Amino acid sequence: MSDQNAITLEQISNINFDGTYSYVYRTSNNINAEESGKGGESVSGSYSYISNDGQQVELTYEADHLGYRPQSDFLPQDHPIPEYIQRALDYIRNNPPNFKK
Repeated sequence: MSDQNAITLEQISNINFDGTYSYVYRTSNNINAEESGKGGESVSGSYSYISNDGQQVELTYEADHLGYRPQSDFLPQDHPIPEYIQRALDYIRNNPPNFKK
C-alpha cells in the first residue's frame, strides 16, 4: 500500500486533569507510535516504520530532567576515542590552565 493511500487503523488519546497523557496510533502502512508521560516532566514512548529499503525501523525514547534519550539500532553510534586523543584529554583535565594574572 502506498503512503498516500494509508489509513489510520487505531488512534487512542487520553489527557488527564493531573497532566498525564498517553496516545497510540497505527496506520495501514506500518507506522506505529505510542507515548505516555506527564506534561513538562517526563515522557516515554516509541515509534516504528518501514524504511525505503524495506527494513523495520524502531526507536524508543525517554525524556525528563536528564534530557532526551533515544535508543535504536538505526541511530549513529559513537566511535571510540583514539588513545592519543584520550591521553591529551586526560592531561588537560588533570592540568587545567591557570588564567589568573
